[in-house]
Amino acid sequence: MFDFNSAVEKHRELILASERYIWQNPETGYKEFKTDAYMKKIFTDLGYELTPAEGITGFVTVLDTGRPGPEVLVLAELDSIICPQHPECDKETGAVHSCGHNAQCAALVGIAAALKEEGALDSLSGRIRLCAVPAEELLEIEYRSDLRDKGVIKYMGGKSEFLSRGLFDGVDIAFMIHTSGSFHTSLGSVGCMAKKITYKGKAAHAGGSPWAGRNALYAANCGLNAINAIRETFKESDVIRVHPIITSGGAMVNAIPETATLESYVRGKTFEAIVNANKKVNRALIGGALSLGTNIDITDIPGYAPLNNDKNMIALTLEAAAKAIPEYEMTEGHGFGSGSTDMGDLSCIMPVIHPYAGGAKGTSHGNNYYIEDPEAACLGSAKLQLSMLSLLLENGAERAKKIVAEFEPQFESAKAYLDYIDSLNCTGDRIDYTENGATIDLK
Repeated sequence: MFDFNSAVEKHRELILASERYIWQNPETGYKEFKTDAYMKKIFTDLGYELTPAEGITGFVTVLDTGRPGPEVLVLAELDSIICPQHPECDKETGAVHSCGHNAQCAALVGIAAALKEEGALDSLSGRIRLCAVPAEELLEIEYRSDLRDKGVIKYMGGKSEFLSRGLFDGVDIAFMIHTSGSFHTSLGSVGCMAKKITYKGKAAHAGGSPWAGRNALYAANCGLNAINAIRETFKESDVIRVHPIITSGGAMVNAIPETATLESYVRGKTFEAIVNANKKVNRALIGGALSLGTNIDITDIPGYAPLNNDKNMIALTLEAAAKAIPEYEMTEGHGFGSGSTDMGDLSCIMPVIHPYAGGAKGTSHGNNYYIEDPEAACLGSAKLQLSMLSLLLENGAERAKKIVAEFEPQFESAKAYLDYIDSLNCTGDRIDYTENGATIDLK
């Protein structure tokens, strides 16, 4: 059997250098230009032929063993978050990899390098698709909405975008490993709806004639308070999370704010829970507008589907960890996380697993997050993923075939899934004021 651990160790310097470069050059979703170029050069130097995503960042490449079998997709995410308070953030943009995606990319470099070693594919069947994907962190909704309006992208998240472009056509199984404080699995995590909200008031002199205006900021505050008032109506079993922010609340202190803008998510464990909670949130937001006589434009954009990790893939991950990285304890989690990832989109149509590798310290997305142990976060992760690939595709890809055969998809195809989330898109003013009152569109 090919020794993938030794192959990873052979490329140790390249892997660790990749982690440091990407940490030092953080970029948010669909803006990962330096990271994308860096990864493409490494892959090209290793001898890969790349299929780039036209007009945006990211790419895929395929290794064919020459023997029939399923195709396995292995991913790493290019983007960072924004945390201006982090000591090592980009001082101009506030971007920083306090999400651990830099270690993901470094691990993917290790996987790519190991798979190019002589004899690496000899005992495997099927195909391996490696992917550097953009825009997992669902942020800068206004910027991404502008990209959508211009036709640059159709979806907020990189994985749905790649899915819609056919870059995952032919894939049967997918996995990727996120960076955390420990090696562990979970049952899955919530999905989300992304929201862009604009309260539309009327400007007036704040001192001389405030009665002539309609204060959009006050209306937004009423909407936020209304959301807080309905939180007790959310069932614990639905794992609902709503966390709006105000992105703009007025141009100057001496004028009644004419517009106020917000961004938010509505998260939940199932699509049904997300849709139901979102209707309640919209009703609360609209109530805030009515109370001040303003209008409100609510744009609802499907974010990510709930992630459901495949039970067979969980078992495979635990077995692969015991085999390849016994020095790290991989624990089996039985909880359902309240964060969101667009790996959930893929879990709707194929068996996936989104486990975690250790090596990080601090609070995820916080100002104290660092890769403390790159050995674990990068080399350990790469070794684990190669072990997973080996278990899936050895012996004529028998394990992969079994997992595919036993999987029950939520949607029958990528098209069916994309058609469904397209149906959740909604935008426009929600109030039509009339002489005798108002007509409300709760949508």
